[in-house]
Amino acid sequence: MPDRKCLIDRVILLSWFTIAYNLIEGGASIFFGISDGSMALAGFGADSFIEVFSAVLVLWRFRSEAGAASCLATERERRATLGIGALFLLLAAVTAAGAFIQLRDGRHPDTTLPGLVISAISLGFMFFLWRAKSRLARTLDSATVLKDADCSLACIKLSVILFAGSLTFLAHPSLWWSDAAAAALLSVFIGLEGVGTIRAALRPDFAGGCGCS
Repeated sequence: MPDRKCLIDRVILLSWFTIAYNLIEGGASIFFGISDGSMALAGFGADSFIEVFSAVLVLWRFRSEAGAASCLATERERRATLGIGALFLLLAAVTAAGAFIQLRDGRHPDTTLPGLVISAISLGFMFFLWRAKSRLARTLDSATVLKDADCSLACIKLSVILFAGSLTFLAHPSLWWSDAAAAALLSVFIGLEGVGTIRAALRPDFAGGCGCS
């Protein structure tokens, strides 16, 4: 099995890849979401930037770990885990707000083709990142990497919703509300994940690890 330094190098490489991809995806999603009047796509773009912040937290967590004392590394992981939990809550709020506005105003986008294409591409990239981060989290026994993988998993779920909603609207324009309703429900589960992450990190016996225990 590779040594810890090699594994951390992989985590850092995946984090930089996550940042680069999500900056492009988020920018494209927000641009097309605003231009086409798609709240779902614009909200998906906001999620992409939250994914960037999560990856930045992971980079911060593992920077110069070799020179840090064990207690300092654990405290750094606690703070990073708290930060990622907060990102889950922010993601839930953004998703719920976008769904509410779309349902309230009875709006529908001019076209959902950009959402269909972007979500299809995202599914491939995010699945790769989720699998890679999950394996590294178990090997490193790191709650930070595990929660970052959960952010990628949340992005996969949102990609599925965006893809299904975009496809549904293209096939049946009268069902404009379907993706907004699903996004509102998903925001509840993402919010619960954020609360659970923060509670685990605030426990007095937090010592890092995938179990946050």
